[in-house]
Amino acid sequence: QVQLVESGGGSVQAGASLRLSCAASTRTFSSYVIGWFRQAQGGEREFLMAITGTGVRTTSADSVKGRFTISRANVKNTVYLQMDSLKPEDTAVYYCAAKKGVGALYDNWGQGTQVTVSS
Repeated sequence: QVQLVESGGGSVQAGASLRLSCAASTRTFSSYVIGWFRQAQGGEREFLMAITGTGVRTTSADSVKGRFTISRANVKNTVYLQMDSLKPEDTAVYYCAAKKGVGALYDNWGQGTQVTVSS
């Protein structure tokens, strides 16, 4: 298992940028697929994108494609979510999650970080 901690959220105006971080406590970080999810108040959890241990990225959710980018720094045990051109509809709690392999279930979750975008 791996412990995940998200950070970098906050309250910003539309059009601003934020970079979220997902820090992991594991000796085998590079063996995990890390995904970013978000959940708006009263909404369902939405998958955004993921990255493998070798840096291969999944297809992005249509809602954030072209605006959000995932990357990882294995030497820092950290995955990032760069969010540009933020919109009010991006307001949500953002979570990172980990799984062993692309065919596995996400069974390790961070606590989430709040992102609020105002118009």
